[in-house]
Amino acid sequence: MTDTLPDRTVDADGFRRALAVHPAGVVVITALSEGLPVGLTATSFCSVSLEPPLVSFYVDRSSSTWPSLRTADHFAVNMLAGDQADVAARFARKGIDRFAEPTRWRPGPLGAPLLQDVSAHLICLPYETREVGDHILVVGLVAEANVRGPARPLLYHSGRFGRFVAQA
Repeated sequence: MTDTLPDRTVDADGFRRALAVHPAGVVVITALSEGLPVGLTATSFCSVSLEPPLVSFYVDRSSSTWPSLRTADHFAVNMLAGDQADVAARFARKGIDRFAEPTRWRPGPLGAPLLQDVSAHLICLPYETREVGDHILVVGLVAEANVRGPARPLLYHSGRFGRFVAQA
């Protein structure tokens, strides 16, 4: 007898509960689109390749920010520090000006907004996008990387933001 895949998959709620036990780093993706800053929070960010230097994140197909973000000629990945849960929450909310006070940012070398006080910035050129399930996979070619310091990262776990604490 051979093992086969089941005829059905796990339900969405069960899948969400299982994924909630796995912590994820938190970033804010920003870009300039038609002269206006746009951005969103992502917990699906990861490295893809060293040669060439590629990173990726996923965005929900229903995102109201994605149509503007996808037309940008480059984007920034703002790696949030452990004390920036308020920034992550702000860029995850709908119907607000995410770049208004108290958000602190400046234009980057190519124009994409760079958030202040983050652990690192990556400036990326669009490399590939692909529809995957109910999300869009976005892959970026890293053109520039700036690390501010060895700050503790912001994590997302069990539906909440928190800080990483290293074990001695």
